[in-house]
Amino acid sequence: MAALSDKLADAYQNARPRYPIDWFTKLAARTGQHKSAWDVGTGNGQAAIGLAEYFEKVIATDINEAQLKRAVKHERISYHHTPTTMSEDQMVALVGGDNSVDLIVAAQAVHYFDLAPFYNVAKRVLRKEGGLIAVFVYNDIIISPEVDSIMKRLVDSTFPFRTPVMNLAFDGYKTLPFPFESIGMGSEGKPIMLDIPHKLSLKGFIGFLRSWQPAMKAKERGVELVTEDLISKFEDAWGDDDDVKDIFYKAHMIVGKLSASDIERHRKRFESNCVVTTLKDHNNSAVIASVTAAAFAGVAAYCAYSARKNS
Repeated sequence: MAALSDKLADAYQNARPRYPIDWFTKLAARTGQHKSAWDVGTGNGQAAIGLAEYFEKVIATDINEAQLKRAVKHERISYHHTPTTMSEDQMVALVGGDNSVDLIVAAQAVHYFDLAPFYNVAKRVLRKEGGLIAVFVYNDIIISPEVDSIMKRLVDSTFPFRTPVMNLAFDGYKTLPFPFESIGMGSEGKPIMLDIPHKLSLKGFIGFLRSWQPAMKAKERGVELVTEDLISKFEDAWGDDDDVKDIFYKAHMIVGKLSASDIERHRKRFESNCVVTTLKDHNNSAVIASVTAAAFAGVAAYCAYSARKNS
């Protein structure tokens, strides 16, 4: 997602909903353990706060520093800025190492990612026994018939400015590649549909529009979609300026786990590390290989998992 100015980051935070706690209740109930969760693309922490109710620690990462400055603080959450220059190995180490994460959540975010490297990292860090990954997006807002009709015209006006990334969100993740095995909560091409209730003021709604990615993308190309005339129309349709409305966002979710073939590939990658061997160079002298603490932890976790499976 494009970096937001401080002003737009405030508007984004005020208008975006908090995800229903029962989503996290259901996800936590399906994971094997509750030691670690990773909220990737955390923004200002809406999903991280929900995860912190169920997991001992939550690693929350984002490329957008303006968002992270406004993240909701919690003793179980650690926030980290992750620039795009980070390597896959660096990201794995930051999150906790291979085979270390019980639940990965990408809320309103995965469509912005470079999917191939993200999925590579996800498959490495997910706990092979009981680990889950959940991605969700909301792509529509329901307020009132009067406001909704104007909003539909605004949405239609974004077509010339949408990127393939934005279309993934507009499509409700129906076209999102998702190379994980379904657990019955959506699957690739077939997300489940959910509602997110929220209370929204007129001021918050206008802030939402001005920090809305399609509108920002149009503005980058010299076209202002959220004009003063449009705002006036929304104000008239809203009614009382001080009225806080009960609205809801239409959301779409897919949850998956590692496939047997993914686990097998991981096993082959690490099985040699489960046996103590002596390596020798061409002079028959011992060679000592150094590994990072995170990588060692990942090997140890896999070996423990393998021992349980073989016992």
